[in-house]
Amino acid sequence: MRMSIHVTTETNPREPQRASTPTAASATATSAGRGGIAIAVAKLSFILFGFGQTLVLPAILGTDGYGVIARILATVGIINNVIVGLAIQGVSRTVSRVSEADAPGAFRRVLVIHGGLAVAAAIGFASLAGRIARLLQAPYIADGLRIMALVVFLYGIYAPLVGALNGRRRFVEQASLDIVYGALRFTTTIGGALIAIKVFHADGILGGVIGFALAALLIVPLAFSRTKAGASGGRSPTTAEYASFLTPLLIGLVSLNLLLQTDFEMFSHFVGQKAAELGEPAKRADEIVGVYRAFQLFSFLPYQLLMSVTFVLFPMLARAHADGDAASVKRFAATGVRLALLLVGLIVGVVAAIPYALLRFAFKDPQIAELGAGAQPIHALAMGAFALLGVATTALTSLRREGLAALLTTAGVVLVAGACAVLVPRAELGAPMMLASATATLFALAVIAFLAGFALYRTAGGITSPLTLLRVMGATAVTIFVGARLPYFGRFTAPVEALLVATVYIASLTISRELGRDDADMLRRILRRS
Repeated sequence: MRMSIHVTTETNPREPQRASTPTAASATATSAGRGGIAIAVAKLSFILFGFGQTLVLPAILGTDGYGVIARILATVGIINNVIVGLAIQGVSRTVSRVSEADAPGAFRRVLVIHGGLAVAAAIGFASLAGRIARLLQAPYIADGLRIMALVVFLYGIYAPLVGALNGRRRFVEQASLDIVYGALRFTTTIGGALIAIKVFHADGILGGVIGFALAALLIVPLAFSRTKAGASGGRSPTTAEYASFLTPLLIGLVSLNLLLQTDFEMFSHFVGQKAAELGEPAKRADEIVGVYRAFQLFSFLPYQLLMSVTFVLFPMLARAHADGDAASVKRFAATGVRLALLLVGLIVGVVAAIPYALLRFAFKDPQIAELGAGAQPIHALAMGAFALLGVATTALTSLRREGLAALLTTAGVVLVAGACAVLVPRAELGAPMMLASATATLFALAVIAFLAGFALYRTAGGITSPLTLLRVMGATAVTIFVGARLPYFGRFTAPVEALLVATVYIASLTISRELGRDDADMLRRILRRS
């Protein structure tokens, strides 16, 4: 589960002339660059803390115990990420569009709205916890889900506070707050599991869940100390005005976060169902779910890292569109898609090339690598397509095509769910079910990513060259081909192998002349601007 962070570059509508001057445009670009760097650092910290949590929990709880807590965190993550994205983007937009004098009143009004939404969401989630657990064929996770309803409420309060910092362009404070929260959440989740087991000889899963909730409880007062609660007396925005903005955003966020977890939730359901049909104990289903979640750790890397690209580039895309600068719109869209392709190819190539080595390096339990290595390459390719879909839909939203972006992600949810429903139940319990789920997910996401890319091409007036796509695909294929033929040298040689296959990828792009001096010059310009 990740706390989303957002960079806004909207200007005050009461001062439209300032946005059109070269000086203001330069200031906007500089602010976006600096904000993007700060937020990228926070995003990287979240990835590292999440990575560490995923590595440590299986060692503490066992693969089956990790499968149980993964079911809890993944399920609540869907609603939490929606609440966070909705609040940060909504509050940031509201605060950035009013004068300094009116900002405290506007913030107080939207904070009250989001507080009400947080209460409703938490009560609804707690009341549905039992049904959700049964739907996942895991009724024993109901208590954990009910505890996480507290986190739903706390995220609903924390996120608007972060959104206020973002809207006031206090990016460094926003990033530092998120870094502190990431460290706190890692510490309390791991600590809660260990204390429950070692001190109280109790359920480590429940201890980890309580620790997760404790981190959210601690970060809210810290966030309040940075932002305060605004001031009463504001008249704008009205509830109706704010709802008209939040509604399409809500649809898009629900669709995107459902899409991120659809294959896992479907897999969890069908594995539990299959195990029950075969008379296997629930622990067996939990182990298989734990393995699936473990290799998702690597598959999610492209999407997580590409969010930094969108934070830097696509606010500039939104500004160019608002200014009617068609040439800049086309240039920013092409630059963003090309960078996305290059990064996705690199990460997917490495993960798909040496899956067994990476999983053995990351996890102490050898069965995670033995069961998951076969499906990992296919799932990595699927999440690579998801990452590109995320970039394309973010760009479409920046170009005021949020309805189309929401439609694409909703179609993705339906297609992934349908493909999983067809393939997964027919496979044998264990590794074959993982392979079926990964294959279904790859098919569905590849189709939707292609459609999103075409939509962005039509909207932006062009995206990256087809030759770039072919070169990246070729370099990725070469990387996987070479890496798959490397012998397994041992558990702790995986970083060296990863560096080797990454070098193969970069060399392939250099030989094909996709990478060159222009890329080095562009990197220097971005760093100089920031």
